[in-house]
Amino acid sequence: MSLIDQIDKNNLPDHVAIIMDGNGRWAKQNGKERTFGHKNALKAVRASIESCRELGIKYLTLYAFSTENWNRPKLEVSFLMTLLSKTIKAEIKELHQNNVRFNIIGDLSKLPLSARKDLEKAIELTKDNTGSILTLALSYGSKEEILGAIKNIANQYKEGSISEADINEELVNQNLYTHNMPMVDLMIRTSGETRISNFLLWQIAYAELYFTPVLWPDFNHETFYEAILSYQGRERRYGKISEQLTN
Repeated sequence: MSLIDQIDKNNLPDHVAIIMDGNGRWAKQNGKERTFGHKNALKAVRASIESCRELGIKYLTLYAFSTENWNRPKLEVSFLMTLLSKTIKAEIKELHQNNVRFNIIGDLSKLPLSARKDLEKAIELTKDNTGSILTLALSYGSKEEILGAIKNIANQYKEGSISEADINEELVNQNLYTHNMPMVDLMIRTSGETRISNFLLWQIAYAELYFTPVLWPDFNHETFYEAILSYQGRERRYGKISEQLTN
């Protein structure tokens, strides 16, 4: 029996975020270059998207490339940008047919022009889709995102469009890349690492964290379901005590 049959469909996260980690180590274990791991990561992405569709999970955000990843060897970065464009071109039609809306968060100005154009076309093609929403975090860093929100709010205050009393949690939310998305309910990280790595720091304030030793290219439907079952086995108290939730 598949793990999906054990999942309570009435207790699902609205928003799942994944730190896709372990491509390089997976390639090394297979006696290959790091790029081999990146090439073989697509099936894990597909499995995550399909699992969300099967369960009815609306939002899936994947950490594809961080602001810190620009510091990797130039050849690897160039390969990743080329792979990004090829993958988007190859996969976007199927995503569109499956009613998936494609979204990007991050500083796209740093991406090559060709990659930006491919991403913009994908966003435009799927903008009216009403199914699940797939977001890629590209050239993304949470500290940079929060700093940008602070600067935006400071400018609004300086211009007089807001008062000090207007500065609250909701205003911060409105100035983040994720302003049109709910907070993260479940964050998954693969490869056995237990770091957040500058990913959605504000948005995971009350997320359940799930760390698995599975390397990203080996991540599949069943490992996704394991994460969901772990989520469903936890009590989300938001600062309260169990008795308050019961009552």
